[in-house]
Amino acid sequence: MFFRDIIGQDSIKQRLIKEAREKRVPHALLFTGPEGVGKLPLAIAFARYLCCQNPGEEDACGECPSCKMFNKLQHPDLHFVYPVINVSKSSDKKTLSDDMLNKWRPFVLETPYFNINHWLSVMGAENQQATIYTRESEEIQRKLTLKSSQGGYKVMIMWLPEKMQEECSNKILKILEEPPTQTVFILVSELPEALLQTIRSRTQEIEFKRLTNEQIEHTLIEKDNIGPDNARNISHIANGSYLRALEAISINEDAALFFDMFVLLMRLAYQRKVKEMKQWSEQVASWGRERQKNFLTYCQQQIREYFIYNFHDESLNYMNTQERDFSVRFARFINERNVIGIMNELTEAQRHIEQNVNARMVFFDFALKTIVLLIQ
Repeated sequence: MFFRDIIGQDSIKQRLIKEAREKRVPHALLFTGPEGVGKLPLAIAFARYLCCQNPGEEDACGECPSCKMFNKLQHPDLHFVYPVINVSKSSDKKTLSDDMLNKWRPFVLETPYFNINHWLSVMGAENQQATIYTRESEEIQRKLTLKSSQGGYKVMIMWLPEKMQEECSNKILKILEEPPTQTVFILVSELPEALLQTIRSRTQEIEFKRLTNEQIEHTLIEKDNIGPDNARNISHIANGSYLRALEAISINEDAALFFDMFVLLMRLAYQRKVKEMKQWSEQVASWGRERQKNFLTYCQQQIREYFIYNFHDESLNYMNTQERDFSVRFARFINERNVIGIMNELTEAQRHIEQNVNARMVFFDFALKTIVLLIQ
């Protein structure tokens, strides 16, 4: 990843480049901000720039031995720490980040914009939670006390440091405050308030902003080969997150099926056909987990669109012809009395699917609750 590969965030890029060229790089940075705005990719691009042997005024050279090693994220002075599931058979030796490097590197290179649920799926976590175990602190200190193999910076990128066990956080305080010469920590956090205050106080925080609709739309057209009209709709739905835009693309591939299943559920719920609703839930439960999650995201989008339709301002709605035709008859059932309840139930269903709860139970439960919510 280069700076040029990162969508937007130009002011942050310029700041980091300026600090690197003036040789006043903070020893510990904390990248914060919304999900899907490029915090981790930019951390990697900055690490590349710091380690580059011939950095330019705007980006790394891409030709030196250091840059070539970064192409595979295999530079010996680039280190990663991230949440993992425990696959160790030893009770006193929890899994380390390096134990998952063979999955981490190709995943990050292929999909630099992702979240914890995507990473859990790659690890095959099922219902396990990902953690940065206390044992990781020993590895951090061991790696950073070694001499730089290239004679330059050593960079430690920690993704989701809020997932550290408390003892791990306490054990890295000293090295975080007084790291070896030319060592840079970059902490990439989605929930900085969950970090120990002693960790935050030792870092210089940089807050990332949401991307603009124009930035996402341009990227979708130029990089993802999405047509202008679809790109405009998707960028609006994304709400400043390129990750959400990518998820919307996946949803669009199944849009016709999702629309049919959404409409069917609403009609069955209105008619209180419980037997048919059970059959509906079994059909959705037969899909893969990613498709189920995408379907629930699609349902959330539709509820939002039908609620806003009631304000009679077409500029606020982003629906295709099919969805708009259905809204004429259905939108009145989504109102201020039930919209929050429906959205909450969809969010809970999505969380349960991510936690590998029985999908038949999740979707049938949601279907039954829809009966009550629609009449409010």
